[in-house]
Amino acid sequence: MVPNLQLNNGVEIPQLGFGIFLVKPEETFEAVTSALEIGYRHIDTAEMYGNEHQVGQAVAEFGVDRSEVFVTSKLNNNKIGFDAALLAFDETLKTLGFENIDLFLIHWPLPTVRDFVETWRAFERIYAEGRARAIGVSNFQIAHLERLFQETEIVPAVNQVEAHPYLTQEPLLAFNANHEIATEAWSPLGRGAVLDDPVIVKVAKTHGRSSAQVVLRWHLQLGSIIFPKSVTPARVRENFEIFDFELSQEEMHEISALNRDQRVGPDPDTFAMIPN
Repeated sequence: MVPNLQLNNGVEIPQLGFGIFLVKPEETFEAVTSALEIGYRHIDTAEMYGNEHQVGQAVAEFGVDRSEVFVTSKLNNNKIGFDAALLAFDETLKTLGFENIDLFLIHWPLPTVRDFVETWRAFERIYAEGRARAIGVSNFQIAHLERLFQETEIVPAVNQVEAHPYLTQEPLLAFNANHEIATEAWSPLGRGAVLDDPVIVKVAKTHGRSSAQVVLRWHLQLGSIIFPKSVTPARVRENFEIFDFELSQEEMHEISALNRDQRVGPDPDTFAMIPN
């Protein structure tokens, strides 16, 4: 049911995934298992989330071949740099219990704090060794990507960025597409801020759908990869049921016109938090 998109290195990724940001470790195993039962085959985690182990355990115990579940994780912000990134990746594989991972991302560029280019060179080594099927970045702006193009060899397969109807990021999404970088939209519902917007409510009523389903469908038709987060089984199932209707071009334009350049998360150009 879920379409796959082909990344710039030929690896295929399900366009809809299950996100577990802010899911407590003690809730993660059950949440991931429930998502897999519904049909999700793409799980997005990160070292920062503290639930990699439970993700790996749920995937291992679910009863499908490891190759059938696409798993993404991300480098923690205190592991930036060539040697630190290599060690952190080893730890992520150990924590997940995997021999390799489908996609590994630099979580934040931290341009005012550390040099993300050296970190990306470590990612290039990880990819060359075959321990990550694809490598990418998260929260990178156009200037950050251009620097990678100038100073490194491999173009990221993915750029995972905040995107929703109040922050459409059209120039960045176009730049990604022009360089064959897939866009992944985190916080695709704007942490719920967009769901009561009159335009979205109107479109939802037209299609007999929830506001969340309409916004997720908008992302899919833009070509973005999404992984909405919920630990409520009914909501997790609802988020999966978005492939049997389609928004018109007029409806797509109406939703895109809601853009306010309004973030719910930090600005990647200034964000500098490095945990202990």
